[in-house]
Amino acid sequence: MNATKHLCIVLHDVAPATWPACRRLLDMLASLGDPSVTLLVVPDFHGSGRIDAAPDFFRSVDALAARDAEIALHGYFHRDDAPPPRSPGAWLRRRVLTAGEGEFATLDRDAAACRIRDGQCMLSRLGWNITGFVPPAWLASRGTHEALCATDLRYTSTHTALITLPDQRRIAAPCLTASTRSAWRRVASRIWLRTMSSIWAKAPLLRIGLHPDDASHPEIMVCWRKLIGALLQDRVALTKSQAIAHYQCAALARC
Repeated sequence: MNATKHLCIVLHDVAPATWPACRRLLDMLASLGDPSVTLLVVPDFHGSGRIDAAPDFFRSVDALAARDAEIALHGYFHRDDAPPPRSPGAWLRRRVLTAGEGEFATLDRDAAACRIRDGQCMLSRLGWNITGFVPPAWLASRGTHEALCATDLRYTSTHTALITLPDQRRIAAPCLTASTRSAWRRVASRIWLRTMSSIWAKAPLLRIGLHPDDASHPEIMVCWRKLIGALLQDRVALTKSQAIAHYQCAALARC
């Protein structure tokens, strides 16, 4: 018998400013059977307003958490406010590919630790027990990794894997995402999503990364609905924490 395959559906950039778009994505998931989802919450998205000053947002997310959605910390401001990159490679990584969203791309250990701690404290005051941290744009400096290993968080992630903390063991989990910043990117994304879902069809654990701007483009929403619906036909949806627990247990069973 083939081992069960799994799917982590992750909604990025969850914040008061993005909540209307997030709600449309969650409604789409509800129409597909309301699978388990991980919500990546940003404490003060682009400085547009702290989540602890948005009671309607809090109540909406808290209701989802009560229905077993997982909440994880996703940076603090979700913008790269470090000095401009000096090399062409760094410019490409921090400005072109990620549109200046890599908040933790260059932070030293102390700066990263401060933002992570402040984010944890804010979410804790709201009653949310979080075990995961995902750096915006999946960009994390060495200092960020050092800071994470000194926390009580259990995992972080890259574009290709879940990383347990503090031992930093890697669980392969490729992620499918769409890029919506231009018309040609949206066309390319639809091709990319179909192609890569076929290439990764046999991957034990696959991730879907949804972003608020996806909801602004009907063609992307149609693509996601079809793709996620198809994946749920032969995969069981898990939150990131559930996936880590499952694959850690499986690894121990093989020892």
